[in-house]
Amino acid sequence: MSSFDVVIIGSGPGGYVSAIRCAQLGFKTAIVEKYTSLGGTCLNVGCIPSKALLSSSHHYSEIAHFADHGIEVSGDVKINLEKMIARKQAVVDQTVGGINYLMDKNKITVFNGIGSFVDATHIAVAKADGTSETIEAKYTVIATGSKPSSLPFIKIDKERIITSTEALALKEVPKHLVIIGGGVIGIELGQVYLRLGAQVSVVEFMDRIIPGMDGALSKELTKVLKKQGMKFYVSHKVKSVERNGDAVVVQAENAKGETITLEGDYSLVSVGRRPYTDGLNADKAGVKISDRGQVEVNDHLQTSTPNIYAIGDVVRGAMLAHKAEEEGVMVAEILAGQKPHIDYNLIPGVVYTWPEVAAVGQTEEQLKAAGVKYKSGSFPFKALGRARASADLDGFVKILADEKTDEVLGVHMIGARTADLIAEAVTAMEFKASAEDISRMSHAHPTFAEAVKEAALAATENRALHV
Repeated sequence: MSSFDVVIIGSGPGGYVSAIRCAQLGFKTAIVEKYTSLGGTCLNVGCIPSKALLSSSHHYSEIAHFADHGIEVSGDVKINLEKMIARKQAVVDQTVGGINYLMDKNKITVFNGIGSFVDATHIAVAKADGTSETIEAKYTVIATGSKPSSLPFIKIDKERIITSTEALALKEVPKHLVIIGGGVIGIELGQVYLRLGAQVSVVEFMDRIIPGMDGALSKELTKVLKKQGMKFYVSHKVKSVERNGDAVVVQAENAKGETITLEGDYSLVSVGRRPYTDGLNADKAGVKISDRGQVEVNDHLQTSTPNIYAIGDVVRGAMLAHKAEEEGVMVAEILAGQKPHIDYNLIPGVVYTWPEVAAVGQTEEQLKAAGVKYKSGSFPFKALGRARASADLDGFVKILADEKTDEVLGVHMIGARTADLIAEAVTAMEFKASAEDISRMSHAHPTFAEAVKEAALAATENRALHV
């Protein structure tokens, strides 16, 4: 029987990063992965492929504005969806290949098969060929991730009524894509197919899209996407989703109790994700699972069984790849006797539409609910020289700071390159920066980052210079 210091079940961003850090710290490490491809949802059917399609579709949509830049394109410009999907897969394959290299480099043993607990120190690996192998682990890290959620009455056939996984590999551009759920995944994939020529309708139960983010970001993104042609039905409760041949009929009820009917050729069910512990046999190891299906952990990510830890989507908190990575490193360092920590308030969230949306810290709604006195400063991208030069005028940066101490409590931005700009805000907040601290930092001109400085100036006695 093979024996290891640490065995990680699941090879997503949390799992493989945890394995690498464990190996760096001198642990004999193994990963158990049910699929033949490493990288989990994020690398295979999530973050990476969706960004590849967002990038390709963005290039296509930009052609419509080439004339504004003095670029004349003659002849027909056509979409080759098959080639676009193939490029997406090539990006995935290259990224997964990189993970394979890192496993070899760090001498991490990889077992392909479904991992399940025999007891607290033994894991059975059921392989695709029907054989099984049992391995021994001093410590185990559960990193089994999540799967798409659905509604009880929806039958997902993976052909016309689909999840994000199928939406990443369609054989045609939908004529009318009806998206159930206005969260990050639905909105991102909606913009992909909107750019490629589909009619896109979004049905959202809450009163706004991206409901977990600051209300101002939701309002601005809605305005921009409506301008691009996306249709929204917020405060609508889906009652039924039925397939009739190549048509999908979605019925939803609005706040007044009135029923609307939307008919499309595809419906993307994007109502969130659920923790995945199927087949794990956690009970055999004494690991407790909550009513919500999450593995219960303490502040050190330790489960009810002391030598077993859990990270990522399968535990409480935001289902984000970078959150899982931080947790994977944290567990490895705890096992090595170090004292790492994670400030969950400073895990940024991003929506990779165009304009991009990014945020970190507290929203205005959260500060109001908590009774925190704060001040706010905003700066619009349209007042930014770099934004005008690039014709990326939509959006703004908003900084929320404590009314008394001026410490930055939240940064919320929508606009070009905000997925990258948010890192400045995270850095500042990690070091307890004040709005004035940011306002006194030199920002290169002309850059999109100047909007952060100007928003900080606006939050500091309304001192913004260019608006």
